[in-house]
Amino acid sequence: MGTPEFPNLGKHCSVSDCRLLDFLPFTCDRCEQVHCLKHRGYVEHKCTKQNDVKVVICPLCAKGVHIIPDQDPNITWDNHVNIDCDPSNYEKVTTKRKCPAPGCKELLVFSNTVKCRDCMEDHCLKHRFGSDHKCSGPRKLETSFSFMGFLNRSKNEEPKPILTSTASSNWTSSFLNVAYNIRSSAEASMSKLSNEINQVLQAARDGVGQNSGSGNQEESCPECGVKFSSVTSLVDHVQKNHESNGNRLGVKKINACPKCSRGFVDPVSLVEHVEKDHGGGSGAYM
Repeated sequence: MGTPEFPNLGKHCSVSDCRLLDFLPFTCDRCEQVHCLKHRGYVEHKCTKQNDVKVVICPLCAKGVHIIPDQDPNITWDNHVNIDCDPSNYEKVTTKRKCPAPGCKELLVFSNTVKCRDCMEDHCLKHRFGSDHKCSGPRKLETSFSFMGFLNRSKNEEPKPILTSTASSNWTSSFLNVAYNIRSSAEASMSKLSNEINQVLQAARDGVGQNSGSGNQEESCPECGVKFSSVTSLVDHVQKNHESNGNRLGVKKINACPKCSRGFVDPVSLVEHVEKDHGGGSGAYM
């Protein structure tokens, strides 16, 4: 039996007239004897334990009830009714499904049933596309990152580092910390510059009466360096070009867009620019 390399490979057929060595033998589920391909059937090898398989369809649940040969059929039926019988299954089995598309009466069977990937409902081949059965479609998810929400929350509370294993979470935490630091630095710088320009303007206003008679003295703008013959002209120039509602407008750019190198004073304006002009993805900040 077998080969020199694999001595246990294969088995002989149990039929006395055959005894064929089969490397892929079949085991009978009744007599549990090994047979070859030719004698694998009950009739071919004359199975001694072959019994007629009887199945009765339950009229309550439409399930098949296997009748055990050595058992009273009444006992088998009682066991099924008390344990396995489910009347709610009868309607599912007997009712033929139809295509849910409006006005369609096509019966859904195995060969003509297609499941829509959006609404996850079965339809016939004629209405398999979403436009044909007026598919409502899946719920749209927000794919863009909400930068403004994180920046608004960072005003009232100090950001905490997010310890996660994913790269996206690490990038979110790093960007949040950088944006918060830039915003704080910008607000402090703007407040300091506003105080300085207010002090210069106040000093200029105080010296207007003293220097108004000396028209030959030149005054220079502390911001742009333009010279004026009078303090009044200097004050008007500063109020018109370098001051608006107490906030200085001539502040230098503190940050630049990594894609187009456009400068922004406020980090919020930088974030809005990236979301609008560069798609708002994480690749825009790399």
